[in-house]
Amino acid sequence: MKIDPKRKVHNVSGENIVISQVEGTVDMTKVVALNESAMLLYNELKSKDFTTDDIVQVLLDNYDTDEATARRDAEEWVVSMREQGLIID
Repeated sequence: MKIDPKRKVHNVSGENIVISQVEGTVDMTKVVALNESAMLLYNELKSKDFTTDDIVQVLLDNYDTDEATARRDAEEWVVSMREQGLIID
Protein backbone atom coordinates (compact mmCIF):
# COMPACT_ATOMS: atom_id res chain seq x y z
CA MET A 1 0.00 0.00 0.00
CA LYS A 2 1.05 3.62 -0.35
CA ILE A 3 -0.11 7.09 0.48
CA ASP A 4 -1.98 8.66 -2.42
CA PRO A 5 0.52 11.05 -4.03
CA LYS A 6 -2.33 13.37 -5.08
CA ARG A 7 -2.81 14.24 -1.40
CA LYS A 8 -0.66 16.96 0.12
CA VAL A 9 -0.34 18.06 3.73
CA HIS A 10 -0.78 21.76 4.46
CA ASN A 11 -0.21 23.53 7.75
CA VAL A 12 -3.14 25.83 8.45
CA SER A 13 -3.09 27.76 11.72
CA GLY A 14 -0.85 25.14 13.31
CA GLU A 15 -2.97 22.19 12.17
CA ASN A 16 -1.68 19.63 9.67
CA ILE A 17 -4.45 18.94 7.18
CA VAL A 18 -4.79 17.01 3.96
CA ILE A 19 -6.96 18.54 1.26
CA SER A 20 -8.09 16.63 -1.81
CA GLN A 21 -6.35 18.12 -4.80
CA VAL A 22 -6.90 16.76 -8.28
CA GLU A 23 -5.44 18.34 -11.44
CA GLY A 24 -4.99 21.80 -9.97
CA THR A 25 -8.35 22.01 -8.22
CA VAL A 26 -8.93 21.82 -4.50
CA ASP A 27 -11.96 20.12 -2.95
CA MET A 28 -12.48 21.84 0.40
CA THR A 29 -15.28 19.42 1.25
CA LYS A 30 -12.69 16.73 1.94
CA VAL A 31 -10.27 17.93 4.60
CA VAL A 32 -8.55 15.56 7.02
CA ALA A 33 -6.64 16.74 10.10
CA LEU A 34 -3.59 14.70 11.09
CA ASN A 35 -2.50 14.46 14.71
CA GLU A 36 1.17 14.17 15.68
CA SER A 37 1.33 10.38 15.29
CA ALA A 38 -0.54 10.37 11.98
CA MET A 39 1.75 13.11 10.70
CA LEU A 40 4.83 11.13 11.72
CA LEU A 41 3.56 8.08 9.84
CA TYR A 42 2.56 10.19 6.84
CA ASN A 43 6.03 11.75 6.62
CA GLU A 44 7.88 8.48 7.13
CA LEU A 45 5.83 6.54 4.57
CA LYS A 46 4.67 9.08 1.96
CA SER A 47 7.20 8.26 -0.72
CA LYS A 48 7.31 4.47 -0.59
CA ASP A 49 5.29 1.30 -0.65
CA PHE A 50 4.77 -0.01 2.87
CA THR A 51 3.15 -2.76 4.89
CA THR A 52 1.52 -2.84 8.30
CA ASP A 53 4.81 -4.20 9.63
CA ASP A 54 6.57 -1.05 8.38
CA ILE A 55 4.05 1.10 10.23
CA VAL A 56 4.55 -0.93 13.40
CA GLN A 57 8.31 -0.42 13.15
CA VAL A 58 7.95 3.36 12.77
CA LEU A 59 5.77 3.43 15.88
CA LEU A 60 8.19 1.25 17.86
CA ASP A 61 11.14 3.41 16.78
CA ASN A 62 9.44 6.65 17.85
CA TYR A 63 7.25 5.83 20.84
CA ASP A 64 7.68 4.00 24.11
CA THR A 65 5.16 1.26 23.38
CA ASP A 66 4.96 -2.50 23.02
CA GLU A 67 4.55 -4.36 19.74
CA ALA A 68 0.93 -5.40 20.37
CA THR A 69 -0.13 -1.79 20.98
CA ALA A 70 1.88 -0.55 17.99
CA ARG A 71 0.26 -3.19 15.75
CA ARG A 72 -3.25 -2.29 16.94
CA ASP A 73 -2.55 1.41 16.37
CA ALA A 74 -1.04 0.69 12.94
CA GLU A 75 -4.09 -1.31 11.87
CA GLU A 76 -6.43 1.44 13.10
CA TRP A 77 -4.37 4.06 11.23
CA VAL A 78 -4.62 2.07 7.99
CA VAL A 79 -8.40 1.72 8.35
CA SER A 80 -8.79 5.43 9.06
CA MET A 81 -6.51 6.50 6.21
CA ARG A 82 -8.32 4.18 3.79
CA GLU A 83 -11.70 5.53 4.87
CA GLN A 84 -10.44 9.01 4.03
CA GLY A 85 -9.03 7.87 0.69
CA LEU A 86 -5.46 8.68 1.68
CA ILE A 87 -4.03 5.18 1.18
CA ILE A 88 -4.10 3.33 -2.11
CA ASP A 89 -3.06 -0.25 -2.86
